[in-house]
Amino acid sequence: MNAARASAPAKSAKPVDLDRYVPAYLTWIANKLSRSASQHYLNLFDVGIETWRCLVLLAIEGSISAQQVSKVIGLDKASVSRCFKAMQETGLIRVELDPNDGRARVAVLTPKGRALHDQIRDVALERERAFLSVLSKQEVETLIGLLRRLHENLPAVEAATQAFIDRNYPNAAKRPRKRAPEEE
Repeated sequence: MNAARASAPAKSAKPVDLDRYVPAYLTWIANKLSRSASQHYLNLFDVGIETWRCLVLLAIEGSISAQQVSKVIGLDKASVSRCFKAMQETGLIRVELDPNDGRARVAVLTPKGRALHDQIRDVALERERAFLSVLSKQEVETLIGLLRRLHENLPAVEAATQAFIDRNYPNAAKRPRKRAPEEE
């Protein structure tokens, strides 16, 4: 038997209520929106959702490293690096030395990349408009504020999770922590 399971608290008789479990709704919505957006972007522009996400950050920041993209979006750095490589090969970005740190490399949008961003942006904003159309303007503002607060609370979620594990799974807490791919 797994050491972590051996020291786990007794299982509750009641499973998670998916009708009220917020992480499930957030995951389902994000997965479905991402999958369908990626399909549209692939069909129309021959790029997927990861490229679109990188284009958005590049349009906002002007230049950005793969590590910065990874931190903002939550993608693992290796995926972002592969995406940057493909974007460079297709002429959407160029890679330069960071003017603030001559050792670091940053991606910069090319005019072709900016034009693609602008085309996809129109589709993305229409998708957002349709998605939010069931809400009033005030509800949209409330939703954005709530999502921002939840996003800012993620470090507290990780701290609470670790404290729970430390209390309830003492054997697991002693093992070295495995790193998730997005942390590497």
